[in-house]
Amino acid sequence: MKLSNYFDKVKGFGTLSTADSKGNVNASAISKPFVVDEDTVAFVMTGNLTHKNLQSNPNAAYFFLEKSEKYDGVRLHLTKIRESRDMAVIEEIRKKRYPIFSIKYSQESKYAVFFKVDKVLPLVAAGVLKRGVTQQ
Repeated sequence: MKLSNYFDKVKGFGTLSTADSKGNVNASAISKPFVVDEDTVAFVMTGNLTHKNLQSNPNAAYFFLEKSEKYDGVRLHLTKIRESRDMAVIEEIRKKRYPIFSIKYSQESKYAVFFKVDKVLPLVAAGVLKRGVTQQ
């Protein structure tokens, strides 16, 4: 699956899950990622708990549920590789992925956070492997 084609064409709802250095988990509603290339995605975020968790633990999981009658979508396992406060970078991502929020959130502190895509999985497991253990 080509991520750039997928996220440009499919509508749906996403959450980004992170954990701090002690393992305390947070899940946050977030829009579709900006696909830099097939191995890298980015999100624009404020200085919220999700961003704070990424300062001590670079691992995250993105859950995307397609808007359809079926339970289709993807799960991305991610590792933070860098972030930027450069407003030109943030605006480039925002214009592409979040155009309706450009004015509303323009005064909040923002970060463009870039992630390596470690793994792409279907939203729902493909089936049972053995004794109730489902395929990831």
